[in-house]
Amino acid sequence: MKEIDQLDQVMKKLRSPEGCPWDREQTHKSLNECLLGEVAEYMDAAEDGDDHAMREELGDLLMQIVLNAAIAEERGAFTLKDVAADVTEKMIRRHPHVFGNEAVQNSQDVIKLWEKVKKEEKKERKSVLDGIPRHVALSQAEKMQKKAAKLGFDWSKQEDIIEKIQEELDELKAELKNGDDIRIDSESGDLLFAVINFIRFRKRHAEDVLADTNAKFSRRFRFVEANMSTNASIDEMEKLWQQAKENE
Repeated sequence: MKEIDQLDQVMKKLRSPEGCPWDREQTHKSLNECLLGEVAEYMDAAEDGDDHAMREELGDLLMQIVLNAAIAEERGAFTLKDVAADVTEKMIRRHPHVFGNEAVQNSQDVIKLWEKVKKEEKKERKSVLDGIPRHVALSQAEKMQKKAAKLGFDWSKQEDIIEKIQEELDELKAELKNGDDIRIDSESGDLLFAVINFIRFRKRHAEDVLADTNAKFSRRFRFVEANMSTNASIDEMEKLWQQAKENE
């Protein structure tokens, strides 16, 4: 495709000695944060139903893909064409009900078939947790819990998870008294994991719940910002915060 080839050439030019110093410095690892940010921006645009923004953010995502492929080509690892060929072949292989002779009745059958084909492809995976992305830890925790739950490693009622949350909170308080930063971080993680488990058990997505809380915080803090005096004290800001809550 002409436009994709042009983008590929642009990214390679930016990586060349005559190109951009910033682009030349980038590695696969250094681009991870940029890639994640672009994904998040596209998700926002899609949720808002903003076609213009979606088009722009998909372009930014495509740019990240092409740039990573250019870096890989420099290393002699693979090319952009290899990436496109591989995913095309995978889509055909994982849709035997479209490109083969398998029969499905509904989307649930499609999911089961997809997982079956995927399992045949990934025979090196020994655990149900294998293959869950390490990045975006909130999503990772939720996926790990769901995988474990399928094997019966799950809570029987949400009240038990609340008790677990309280237990983890008590352990965190104890470590705070001890002043051991490593243990404090560890117990903080355990507490967060337990809270995600509670949300997951209630058939909600932790990412969505946290996103709603982020939006709520944003609304309330923006009210505080708009109404606070210059050099406002924490007491004044707290009063405005409570007012923002009451207004909702």
